[in-house]
Amino acid sequence: MYDLVADVASYPKFLPWCAAARIRRRVPQDDHELMEADLVISFKVFRERFGSRVTLWPAQLKIDTEYLDGPFRYLKSNWTFRDCDEGGCEVSFYVDFEFRNAILQKVIGAVFNEAMQRIVRAFETRAAELYPRGA
Repeated sequence: MYDLVADVASYPKFLPWCAAARIRRRVPQDDHELMEADLVISFKVFRERFGSRVTLWPAQLKIDTEYLDGPFRYLKSNWTFRDCDEGGCEVSFYVDFEFRNAILQKVIGAVFNEAMQRIVRAFETRAAELYPRGA
């Protein structure tokens, strides 16, 4: 699951509203990797690009994201992954953001919970395709 989330370039293949992804650069460090990436999000009449700095911590099974540029006032997210004794993986995801555009904030705010559920389901579906049970 960690590899699935870390593969930002593949997001347009399966994530709702993700129209494009581009990796600006990757910088390996001693115990982590820094990646700068752009995502283009398309929702109704809105189409916005935003950049983020993604810190990949493979040994800790953790991914942190910070906002760089685009339509947000701020955006932070954290992913953590834990192998389960009975198989599978427990994934924790936290995101906090605010748009600069009050109209966009209001539109997204109204459907945020539903949008997050669709995104989680998209990751689960993609994981089932890539990592079938018993394989």
